[in-house]
Amino acid sequence: MARIDRYLQALVSGFGSDLHMSADRPPYVRIHGTLCPIEGEPAFSSEEILKVLKEIIPEANYAQLLSEWDTDCAYAIPGIARFRVNGFKDMNGFGCVLRVIPERIPSFEDLALPSVIRDFCFLSKGLVVVTGPTGSGKSTTLAAMIDFINKSRDEHVITIEDPIEFVHKPLRCVINQREVHRDTRSFSRALRAALREDPDIVLVGEMRDLETMEIAIETAETGHLVFATLHTNTAATTVERIIDKFPEARQNQIRSMLSDTLRGVVAQTLCKRSDGSGRIAAFEVLVVNTPVSAMIREAKTHMLPSVIQTGRNIGMQTFGDELTRLASKGIVSAQEAYVKAVDKADIETKFRLAGISLDFKRQAAEEAYGRSLEKARGILNQTIASHEADPKNPEYMMALAWTLCTSPYVELRDGKKALKLAEQASSAFKDKDPDYVFVVATAYAELGNFRRAIDWTKRAAALYVDKGEADKAERLKSCIVSFEKEHPYRDE
Repeated sequence: MARIDRYLQALVSGFGSDLHMSADRPPYVRIHGTLCPIEGEPAFSSEEILKVLKEIIPEANYAQLLSEWDTDCAYAIPGIARFRVNGFKDMNGFGCVLRVIPERIPSFEDLALPSVIRDFCFLSKGLVVVTGPTGSGKSTTLAAMIDFINKSRDEHVITIEDPIEFVHKPLRCVINQREVHRDTRSFSRALRAALREDPDIVLVGEMRDLETMEIAIETAETGHLVFATLHTNTAATTVERIIDKFPEARQNQIRSMLSDTLRGVVAQTLCKRSDGSGRIAAFEVLVVNTPVSAMIREAKTHMLPSVIQTGRNIGMQTFGDELTRLASKGIVSAQEAYVKAVDKADIETKFRLAGISLDFKRQAAEEAYGRSLEKARGILNQTIASHEADPKNPEYMMALAWTLCTSPYVELRDGKKALKLAEQASSAFKDKDPDYVFVVATAYAELGNFRRAIDWTKRAAALYVDKGEADKAERLKSCIVSFEKEHPYRDE
């Protein structure tokens, strides 16, 4: 048994998704989206992580890791799970991340997939794109779709993946799964070859480059059903992302091809369930009908969000609507839904219409303010300690005065004390040091004496010019404008 197996077995039994190992740190696991250390486990050195990887990855991948400093492959523990492995080198040495790929392929019901995705599985030709950020469950959704096809249609399916994640056992379909760098040199090469292998359905694990994207569109255009993934945030932006990949001279041609071949876009993101039982995907779906096809052809894709909004009767849905539904039913918290939303203004409106409170925003803001305040208070206390240890040091006086009159936190400001310290610090240099002179100006501004603040700022600007630092003098002009408007200086 490989040394890493015990961590992976614990990961699977604990319903985790990822194992992280970094040089000079203990191993971490991600459970229901939260990353946490494995208690009681020692830190691994870079050399130990290399030994761990050497036990589980093919020799070619190990050589690639050493020469190119990253590699991707798969690893399996029979009866437990398969894992997607990424080895890499960072500033501290070698590390790796292993993601769980369950042996059992989840069903549509397990994933709560929208019913329209089932309709995509019955298409005879065209392009369907599943999109979302890394780790959003795209591969799992596609695996469920291929599994459904495998059980309901008599077709030849070719998958091109890097690496192979879910393994499909042929049921009604003939399935050939090819892994990039093991069974083929590249996505584009395998996709081009697939056209000579009598496929009905082709799955492209990722449209990484222009060539792969172009061949995928051509494959769909020649009468095949193509499933592919991209890294975009919404269904509406996916169309433009594809078109923008091509040179400007070809974009009209690609628009025309996409308008004829694109059948649907499924965007997804994972949300933590409010009961802590795991995560659930939220989906945005674009179904390409005749009006949508015309918009793509005529470069009117900016209208797609409103089309999705009004296309519920044919299975379209927006992230805003879906996240609001999940929050309304208590499946995810309102805060989680808000965080995952792409269009914050849209989901705020939907929350209000649905009667969902936005109090979490105020609470989150208060908590963030509290954390920032405590951090700033800690820095202030360090500055006070330095000053008390050497009370006649002008540098410590100035540092403390600056904090007391420019802090963004009202709880930490003290204009009177700041002015006293600033004047003492500046007088040590006979009011000839522009840095110290400007601190006096900010102290006067904090006390509301903006006339004197302006005078001292002009004096600091003149001193900077005398020192040949005209750029600093120029920057003080904006401070003078601010003081003229009676706005104190804040060190943001």
